[in-house]
Amino acid sequence: MKLNTTLIIAAAMLMVACTGNTNLTSPDGEINVSFSLSQDGVPHYQVSAYGQAVINESALGLEAEQADLRQGFTITKVRHEAKDEQWEQPWGENKVMRDNHREMAVEMSNGQGVKLTLRFKAFDDGVGYRYEYDATAVTDSLTIIGDHTYFNFAQDGMSWSIGSYFSGYELPYREQAISATENANTPFTFKMDDIYGSIHEAALYDFPEMNIYRQDSLSFKSELAPRPEGTLARVGAEFTTAWRTLQIARDAVGLINSSLILNLNEPCKIADVSWIKPQKYVGVWWGMHLGTHVWTMGPRHGATTENAIKHIDFAAANNIGGVLFEGWNKGWENWGGNQHFDYCEPYEDFDLEKIAAYADEKGVSLWMHNETGGSIFEYERDMEKAFAKYQSLGIHYLKTGYAGGMPNHIRHHSQRGVQHYQKVVEAAAKYEIAIDAHEPIKETGIRRTWPNMMTREGARGMEWNAWSEGNSSIHLCTLPYTRLLSGPMDYTPGIFDIYYDNGRAMGMEQWNGDNTKVFIKTTLARQIANWVLLYSPLQMACDLIENYEGHPAFQFFRDFNPDCDWSEALAGEIGDYIVIARRAGEDFFLGAGTNNEPRTVSAKLDFLKPGVSYEATIYADDLNAPVITQPDGSQAPDKTFYTIEKRIVTSDDTLEISMAADGGQAVVFKPVEE
Repeated sequence: MKLNTTLIIAAAMLMVACTGNTNLTSPDGEINVSFSLSQDGVPHYQVSAYGQAVINESALGLEAEQADLRQGFTITKVRHEAKDEQWEQPWGENKVMRDNHREMAVEMSNGQGVKLTLRFKAFDDGVGYRYEYDATAVTDSLTIIGDHTYFNFAQDGMSWSIGSYFSGYELPYREQAISATENANTPFTFKMDDIYGSIHEAALYDFPEMNIYRQDSLSFKSELAPRPEGTLARVGAEFTTAWRTLQIARDAVGLINSSLILNLNEPCKIADVSWIKPQKYVGVWWGMHLGTHVWTMGPRHGATTENAIKHIDFAAANNIGGVLFEGWNKGWENWGGNQHFDYCEPYEDFDLEKIAAYADEKGVSLWMHNETGGSIFEYERDMEKAFAKYQSLGIHYLKTGYAGGMPNHIRHHSQRGVQHYQKVVEAAAKYEIAIDAHEPIKETGIRRTWPNMMTREGARGMEWNAWSEGNSSIHLCTLPYTRLLSGPMDYTPGIFDIYYDNGRAMGMEQWNGDNTKVFIKTTLARQIANWVLLYSPLQMACDLIENYEGHPAFQFFRDFNPDCDWSEALAGEIGDYIVIARRAGEDFFLGAGTNNEPRTVSAKLDFLKPGVSYEATIYADDLNAPVITQPDGSQAPDKTFYTIEKRIVTSDDTLEISMAADGGQAVVFKPVEE
């Protein structure tokens, strides 16, 4: 994409060749990275922030079969550079971004003739580093068999993470001591004293993903998702890894406000991005998880022509841009068998051409869904034919799924898995199709380079509330500080039928393992707030549309705009609560949520434009809700009770946000016309 403005405040800086200056400091002087070599030539680094050690001296290096990539290195040159520029993206939490960093490239070689550049970048919100190897003097290709990247924490603290699992991320988050964590996927978020941090990756394209495994009390080592035969990666003699990242902040919301992951990715590679647009959508997805609809043809088939027309009409009448249909294409009858899907041929009761034409007439985007069942080779063979068909029908949005094991014992997060997900993104871009990936590879900021990769799942989402113990309000207060640090998430929020009363009336029967009926674990007001809190440029109102018809609180979603220009996390603590404000055009939106404790938070409205009066429409918990017996037999205030209040506010005001246990609050701020 072409940048509307590129302000180079300070660039082309110090290109200094030396062998002594192996320290790098962030522009504000608060974060420091120090590099060194051990006596046997093994690279090491350490990180401090705000005058406190964060990562003690830790080894670096990879291991290969054909060459020694780990040791015997001597420094040949150290280059320092600084950069401060603005860049723009077609969509995102913030449209205008600032890349302000200092860079250090440590060039080395060893006795085998292997060259290694360790490139570090220090930002005011953390550091990133990557390996750039050149072993052409030794071999023409490499088989990577080990990753010896260490993270030796300077002291113990608390951490929030999911366990290591190389084929999925839908695991419960754990709050535990750093020293008690055996292994973890990233983002791995932690707190030590008054410093908050998170370990992750950026720009992951042709390499297996990184997990971290504890070696002793406070020492962690990178472990990569293996290939089927046990090796880690096959690469050329010259290769570059993803960035290993460490976001650092003085407070928890500072991690959310970090732009480090995006800044470590390359600029956009798509010339025309005019077709890549944020959007609100609805669909038949939730009914399948409740059991009121199914994916296959029959009396309860969700994706029918009749149902499609009804959903398109609903979207057009409610300022909703798109409609998603799952189970529209032939192949679902094979589920659990050979997992073969036809990505072009609809079921007989889904008239694709008629539906696409009707959606176009109504100004509504038709979304397609491609479930692969993990059959990546079959999908790679057929996807471009399908993409061409969708493009011919004016379809620009596609949800992909990988709910199943990949063939030949390939792990989802291995090098081959990573390569597959990227193939899909690049092929889709050729046909002007934006991707919403479920069962994905983790987000690492490639949305900057390939902005048609708009959102993805990658954590326990809403569907877990239909057939398990469900997601707690603590889970929802943890996601912004963990999974969402990596990028947008298609959580699919917005259930209004909290106790599934309407769902059960329509034939739903879902139970927990202990024979208690499932239900949503948050208040209705919190479900509304999730549209703001759980960022996605493609944001779904996931409930059955019957539950939105005539509901006064659904006006929030009608007013909501996911096409953000600006966002900021205002207050919060990991697992406890979160408050976020966003601007889209002239309107502002605020979302707040608490865990299982009632909470009142004061939020200054100084993010509003000064001198402008706004009508604030506040969707809040009803703190006087009656106590009822919930479906699990417990006594608690009725979570369906809410209030709607309007008031005039300015940037000089402070909003007192009072939330019930498991509750939240959502606010729309619209400028008052003079």
